[in-house]
Amino acid sequence: MKTEKIELLPGEEYIRLDNALKSAGFFATGGQAKIEIQSGHVKVNGEICLQRGKKLRPGDTAEVDGVILEVF
Repeated sequence: MKTEKIELLPGEEYIRLDNALKSAGFFATGGQAKIEIQSGHVKVNGEICLQRGKKLRPGDTAEVDGVILEVF
């Protein structure tokens, strides 16, 4: 399984799921991320997540089509 990493900016506690997926290049727009999340195609920490505003903190993972995004 392929793993991508995204680093929080200094002073940030979290990043929203939709923003993380867009920033990491999983989707071209926030609208695409929203549709995929709400369609049940995204897992957070191994479980399907339907909340596009889910807060990802260091150590959390998101998965789309077998590619894992790790937040640090």
